[in-house]
Amino acid sequence: MDTSTLFSLEGRTALVTGGSRGIGKMIAEGLLRQGARVYITARKAAACDETAKELSALGTCVSLPVDVSTTEGIAELVKAYSAHEQSLDILVNNAGAAWGAGFDEFPESGWDKVMDVNVKAPFFLTQQLKPLLLAGAAGGRLAKVINIASIDGQSLNPMETYSYHASKAGLIHLTKRMAVKLAPEGIIVSAIAPGAFASNMNKEARDHADLVADHIPSRRVGVPEDMAAAAIYLASRAGDYVVGSTITVDGGVNIAR
Repeated sequence: MDTSTLFSLEGRTALVTGGSRGIGKMIAEGLLRQGARVYITARKAAACDETAKELSALGTCVSLPVDVSTTEGIAELVKAYSAHEQSLDILVNNAGAAWGAGFDEFPESGWDKVMDVNVKAPFFLTQQLKPLLLAGAAGGRLAKVINIASIDGQSLNPMETYSYHASKAGLIHLTKRMAVKLAPEGIIVSAIAPGAFASNMNKEARDHADLVADHIPSRRVGVPEDMAAAAIYLASRAGDYVVGSTITVDGGVNIAR
């Protein structure tokens, strides 16, 4: 048994959606630090370019700004990535959206936007990138798809985020379905369910970390290393036998709810 290189990503390529900020940026940085070449995408080109420039100090990080909420955007991303690489080893489906409104007022637009980004995009992006993932797996190491779900897909929080709750629960189940289909072909699909991490999407954890921490058994919000560690584990040889599972990274919130 040799465990010395279990977590190495040297020579591997990775694509992280929603990689310009928050959890996506945490994961992108972690993969870079383990030796991967990382491509990040985000809807806002300026932010995506700026993050790629910042992370390039750690290794190869390339900005591919695009909106993955549409099939046209997904096709554009696949084309842009293919201009740089002939294979893909790690796909992180992290781009996400949320919408909060009361039950009686919840709009169809708030349902469609969230479902398009959180459920539709991970499926169709993986589908369209499958040939490149298979090419990655042909090199002798398994290709990896990591879907970023949420503890709100496992249990309820008090907020009326109907489409968000449903989308993340759906993504967790979709992960299982995709995993069973793709594992025999050398593509391993798994997921991460984050709890409270400081980000633009989780402004409470970002702006009121001490108050949020009072409701977390670990008594703190997540830090970038917590998220990077989970992604590195799943992306590397260490996570090869984790198929279709969702790893909860939340300091104990979900079991304490």
